[in-house]
Amino acid sequence: MSTETLTRPAPTTDTDLRARRLPRYAVPALALAALAVAVAVVRPGDNGGLVLAGAFAGLLHLAGLFAAATAVEGRRRATDRTFSALIHSAFLLAVLPLLSVVWTLVQKGSARLDGNFFGTSMNNIGPRDATGGAYHAIVGTLMQVGVATLITVPLGIAAAIHIVEYGRGRLAATIRFFVDVMTGIPSIVAGLFVLAFWVLVVSPVFNDGRPGFSGFAAALALSVLMLPTIVRSTEEMLRLVPAPLREGAYALGVPKWKTILQVVLPTAAPGIVTGVMLSVARAAGETAPVLLVAGGGAAINFNPFQESQSSLALFVYQQAGDASRYAPDRAWTAALTLVALVLLLTVTAKLLARRNPLSR
Repeated sequence: MSTETLTRPAPTTDTDLRARRLPRYAVPALALAALAVAVAVVRPGDNGGLVLAGAFAGLLHLAGLFAAATAVEGRRRATDRTFSALIHSAFLLAVLPLLSVVWTLVQKGSARLDGNFFGTSMNNIGPRDATGGAYHAIVGTLMQVGVATLITVPLGIAAAIHIVEYGRGRLAATIRFFVDVMTGIPSIVAGLFVLAFWVLVVSPVFNDGRPGFSGFAAALALSVLMLPTIVRSTEEMLRLVPAPLREGAYALGVPKWKTILQVVLPTAAPGIVTGVMLSVARAAGETAPVLLVAGGGAAINFNPFQESQSSLALFVYQQAGDASRYAPDRAWTAALTLVALVLLLTVTAKLLARRNPLSR
């Protein structure tokens, strides 16, 4: 009886786990070689600068990687490596501008990081005075954004709950339509609306017939800008809550309103907090509404309902256009302070949201 010799077919290069691969040092070596060739050809100091040299080096790296991988690993793996490199390159292109902005803020904003900047205002500060700070603007930003958040967050979350949990028919569709329209409203329009309605019509009733420019009016304008972001983000987060969570609560006899408060909202809390902080960041950086309805005074004002009030964004705008040689340093430090303040609020809110056991 003859026995047949079974032979294993030779696997292809693209599918065999033991196929040849590029060594680990090949990719960084190709990148260094591409960078060296680009610097030698483009000459960053003379023609086009570092940006052109970096772009040329990226193209050379992709071409060299594809050629080397094709020769060693095959066309299929070479294509995979090339597109992976393209994805990483896109990530670097997205991160580099952010890193550039942060580096510029830290480099130029550190000039006035002192106690005088954070402890004094611009009241009675002339163009030849090197002192003067943004204490009044920091107070104004915290008050205006805080009041706007207190007004907007309950309204935005309530509107989103109505759309997702209760909304049926024309009312929910109408709310969603107007929220979408408000999303594209320019900040100057929100400021003009509050100026025409609150400052020129309502506030004179309580201010002896005079228009009442105040921090509260700025908070109302910021609320108009914050509301659509909170509604849309909360609506999307509520829709992501699994239906079995609601059904389990209903099966235990829990009323719908209690299910929303104790199950749905805690589960969606991290996403809701993210949407709220996005709206807070936008409100803190607005200049036009504060300029129109708050006046932007140079003195410290702890009362948001009376007298003019400034903000960090408005302070940056005013100092950037000031003729004083000390103004640019104040503007850069105020911009750095605004970014750090928003970052601190965002991190604090995210940490508080993570403490909820249902949101993990």
